[in-house]
Amino acid sequence: MTGFNDHQAPSQPRASKRDIRQKVWDYLEASGLADVPRPVHGRIPNFKGSHQACCSIRELDMFIRAREIKVDPDKPLEGVRLAALQAKKTLLVPVPRLRSGLFNRIVPPLGATKEILRICATSQGIKEYSVPVGLEGKAQVDLVVVGSVAVSEKGWRIGKGEGYADMEYAMMVSMGAVQEDTPVVTIVHDCQVVDIAEELLDDHDLTVDYILTPTRTIKTDCKRPKPRGIIWHKVTSEMLGKIPILRSLHYKEKLAGKDVTLQDAHSDLANTKKPAALNQRATAENIRQQAAMGSAEIGKHCVEGDSLSPRLDGSGRITTVYLGNISPSVRVSELKCALREFHVTPLRLNWQGAQHRAFLDYKDKPTAESAVSSLKGLSLGGYPLRVELAKNQRSKGQVEINSQK
Repeated sequence: MTGFNDHQAPSQPRASKRDIRQKVWDYLEASGLADVPRPVHGRIPNFKGSHQACCSIRELDMFIRAREIKVDPDKPLEGVRLAALQAKKTLLVPVPRLRSGLFNRIVPPLGATKEILRICATSQGIKEYSVPVGLEGKAQVDLVVVGSVAVSEKGWRIGKGEGYADMEYAMMVSMGAVQEDTPVVTIVHDCQVVDIAEELLDDHDLTVDYILTPTRTIKTDCKRPKPRGIIWHKVTSEMLGKIPILRSLHYKEKLAGKDVTLQDAHSDLANTKKPAALNQRATAENIRQQAAMGSAEIGKHCVEGDSLSPRLDGSGRITTVYLGNISPSVRVSELKCALREFHVTPLRLNWQGAQHRAFLDYKDKPTAESAVSSLKGLSLGGYPLRVELAKNQRSKGQVEINSQK
């Protein structure tokens, strides 16, 4: 079969990553190799023969030995997800664009038929048969499978340009889910295997160890180091705002005393250089002072006023956010610290730790909805929080929940 390199290789000296992506996408469409969803531009492209390429993973020793496998949600990797489920391996699939967390673990129903397993491997099945895994989950990934737009036989990889696969891998490093020797595999059409100049790669780019195509299995012998965690000085405030799980990791590593200065936060550089222990002592003292001023015990409930927030207006009309699935090990002070870190300090915090929940009162619905968006994907004490606008309810010792009609 005539391949991409036989027509016009994208490895011209001045070719950028964008040039290479565009030429691969154009060629797949023009040659009739592209498969649904179409067009393939802007995607990890699906291609005719993707299932055949995916099936070859069953022959790799690393797949046979693996107990837990992370596979991206892209369409051309559907066959790998099915192979993992059929082999009864733990399958982790990243949340698309990391909108609401890091991973979903696919859990087929008991006695699942072959047809049900096929559904579980699809995007719809991932939604229906999965449970979330947060940053502090006990994942131990033995094999990573990613999609690519282009890849070289040396292991250099180019994705669709949004950086999610690179970020997901860096997060797995941070949570201890992958090791330096955890193999990374990509599935592509033969025409996507092209020459890529190493100078196009950055230190946050993920490389691959094996390339599977419909006709070949390529061992890259790549020696270039993989990302060793999030490189915060390359992360922008905008990225942090769009990806809740990234905010959680930023918060976690900041508490650990790491330098998490963002690309566009140079004005805060002086603060980040303070000794970590000093910062933590100051934060703890601040929390104690706030708790002393604003805490009151009401039975088993704790309603906390926040002295740094505006007071409720005379009408008492508020919108309340419900936080559920709070870890038994989490204290109210930790939650308050996280709320301040994400700039979603409520008018009032109703802490119900014994019930593993809390309610946050905000002055209006837009403010509450903004808080829900900011807190989605947050994990505390190893538990991903359930975050949503509260339903109308009232019980002894509680303020009215979401009194707006």
